[in-house]
Amino acid sequence: MALGPATIDAASFSTIRIIAGAVCLWLITVITRKGSVWTQGSWLSAVILFVYAIPFSYAYGLLTAGTGALILFGTVQVTMIGGALVEGDRPHVRQWIGLVVAVAGLVYLLFPGIAAPSPLGAGLMVIAGVGWALYSIRGRGAVDPVAQNGGNFVRTLPMLIVVSLLALRLQHVETHGAILAIVSGAVTTGLGYAVWYSALRGLTATRAALVQLLVPVITVTGGVIFLREALSPRVVLSAVIVIGGIAMALTANERTASG
Repeated sequence: MALGPATIDAASFSTIRIIAGAVCLWLITVITRKGSVWTQGSWLSAVILFVYAIPFSYAYGLLTAGTGALILFGTVQVTMIGGALVEGDRPHVRQWIGLVVAVAGLVYLLFPGIAAPSPLGAGLMVIAGVGWALYSIRGRGAVDPVAQNGGNFVRTLPMLIVVSLLALRLQHVETHGAILAIVSGAVTTGLGYAVWYSALRGLTATRAALVQLLVPVITVTGGVIFLREALSPRVVLSAVIVIGGIAMALTANERTASG
């Protein structure tokens, strides 16, 4: 909603988004008196978060929503499942089948909006996908998700501010775009990442990758509810396919490679 109509430039959107997320998570730690954003998190995770946030925002200025989502989540799946294999996870055959079914449903959902991608936009979105996958993998060991994400956000700010200063000539911030960036940062990024880090503690890398395939379906549902987009038979059928594939995969037993 913010980047599509160009109500805010990509650098400003990313910076405001992360600032809002950092403030939100800091306030939660202060109110609950649990953890501290100043002592939690790591510079490596902050760099990875930066590698996701900036390319993601710039990529969506060059790609359609469908094309961008397909590239992003395709990259996330490959990276996280690759990480799972390296860690010793051995997905069951049923999980592979479920993954293929879910991806097929995702392609069916987004296919009408897929266009020949801009090479630069596609490259940026691939980088963003790798960044998000690595950030998720690192979050599986989070003891205090709120403080840890808050610390990562705070450490990311200097990098984002440098990019904003370098892109100062292209700065364009409308009130509507700034409000959306704040909401994105405080609610869907700050709180969302904290919840995601909490969930990751009970998921293997393979299962975490599979669960994320639900995001495009949730996004389309949000479009129907909040943007009054049409609920077409294609959307319903693709959602059933994606959810069915994920359910098939999540009910299969995983094997772990031994020594």
